[in-house]
Amino acid sequence: METDRPNILFVCGRNQWRSPTAARLYANDQRINVRSVGMSPRSNRRISSADIEWADLVLVMERKYKARLLGTFRDLDLPVIESLEIPDTYQYMDEELLQLIREGTEFCLRSRLGIEPTAGSDGFSC
Repeated sequence: METDRPNILFVCGRNQWRSPTAARLYANDQRINVRSVGMSPRSNRRISSADIEWADLVLVMERKYKARLLGTFRDLDLPVIESLEIPDTYQYMDEELLQLIREGTEFCLRSRLGIEPTAGSDGFSC
């Protein structure tokens, strides 16, 4: 069944800590659909052109991944790509990581897609 919810793709290096945390955090958010992928060949789930085509908004954890996406998928019509600027220093579901993901994601949802925070997004306002 198709939904009108936008598709958000979270991207980090190996799809091990940051992007899976983001996908889990937003998995039950009724405003959006989410996926997580990694850039590395050693990723649990490596990014593909199908992921890019699926996404309405791509949220990378670091600016360097945006540059790599722009180069790797230059032949595709790319969605908006924003960097959350979250360094690779956190473990899966770390409380500080959760807060950084919420803050950055809520800002991007509001500024790029016009999606307002809900009670389910922990009340972060952007």
